[in-house]
Amino acid sequence: MAMESELAGAAVRKPVTLKYPFERRDVPPRFRGRLAWDSEKCVGCGMCVQVCPAFALEMVGKGPMAELRYYLNRCVFCSQCVESCPRDALSMTEEYELADYKHKIYEFKRR
Repeated sequence: MAMESELAGAAVRKPVTLKYPFERRDVPPRFRGRLAWDSEKCVGCGMCVQVCPAFALEMVGKGPMAELRYYLNRCVFCSQCVESCPRDALSMTEEYELADYKHKIYEFKRR
């Protein structure tokens, strides 16, 4: 008897799953997705590179003209680089569809 009522209830309830990729769930607050770099705020101090536990960041050049190289396949999305940046030049985006067959390297260039 309990099984029939459970089946009847399941027949009228809305499914829990989404029809991905046509429907996407909103990301939660403070979600840590792909890294973003604001070149205008960056002074090239290199703190982000020093604190990265996965060696996902590399500073190319020195000082205010330095550029950033971001190895996505190494990143563990811990956000330590964002927290250590004294100028708030780094931020985590809401982008989460990052799977790829190749190793992605983002070359953040100065504008």
